Amino acid sequence: MILTVTLNTALDITYRTAALTPHATNRVAEVSERPGGKGINVARVLAALGHESVVTGFVGGRTGDALRELLAAEGPGGRPAHASASDAPVTDALVPIAGTTRRTIAVVDETTGDTTQLNEPGPTVTPAEWAAFLTSYEGLAARADAVALCGSLPPGIHVGAYAELVRLARAAGRPVLLDTSGEPLRRGIAARPDLVKPNADELAQLTGSREPLRATRDARRRGGRSVVASLGAAGLLAATPDGSWRAAPPMAVRGNPTGAGDSAVAGLLSGLVERLPWPERLARAVALSAATVLAPAAGEFDREAYADLLPRVAVTEQSSQPEQEPHAPRQHR
Repeated sequence: MILTVTLNTALDITYRTAALTPHATNRVAEVSERPGGKGINVARVLAALGHESVVTGFVGGRTGDALRELLAAEGPGGRPAHASASDAPVTDALVPIAGTTRRTIAVVDETTGDTTQLNEPGPTVTPAEWAAFLTSYEGLAARADAVALCGSLPPGIHVGAYAELVRLARAAGRPVLLDTSGEPLRRGIAARPDLVKPNADELAQLTGSREPLRATRDARRRGGRSVVASLGAAGLLAATPDGSWRAAPPMAVRGNPTGAGDSAVAGLLSGLVERLPWPERLARAVALSAATVLAPAAGEFDREAYADLLPRVAVTEQSSQPEQEPHAPRQHR
């Protein structure tokens, strides 16, 4: 079982319009709702890969009730039409709170393929609710094959929360992946997670370097045992105890990038528990990420595209010397 933690769960609402026009009334052609938050997206992809997963975090209010109902409908016996018979279950171990779960609104322009995202901040979590979560988390982590800590922190949670959860997972002897940003990432990486997966901007904010290979190695020195950076359409860059690699998709894909990073996390986690070599883990993560861009919603991937892309992902070992940091242009007065 793989445990995914989403402290700031969400009900994802997607509006599709023929063309999005700012400062005007836009008619919505289609509306969809689904359980959301990074860890829930990760769990859904893990299930599609055949791995049993458990989701935990916080949920509350009418929006939280709707999220849990939709999540239950995706379980055994109630899977959506796109699901496969080989999909493993996703188990709900969310912790109830008094506040109301947030919503995220994605507006998809069908003409351009662009997506505009609006994310609510999330409910305030009380100290008593955090203590109840920690009790539940310790028990779940002790039974997991791996743990993923994903996404933003809701109001009320201290900025070192992920560092605390990393230490608890490591104390239980479980490998732990961290996927967050800002100060929670800075503090969390110091707790020495087994794997950290920032995007290029998050990595630059953490290290101060825009040169990817230099930055990933710097992030390792800050505490991450392995660091895998998302480079957008360019794929992934990994710095690990076994070496460094770049993994790139065979072609650029157009579509909705929401959830592509979460699918990459699922690829890395599944590869970890299956004990795959790093090049195979990275190829899986890149293929899943690209296939998610081609899917209609986060937490899904185009299975045919994934099967086609996987053997064509290029994974190359990197030199022991990072590329030179580009110099800022000299300013003349």
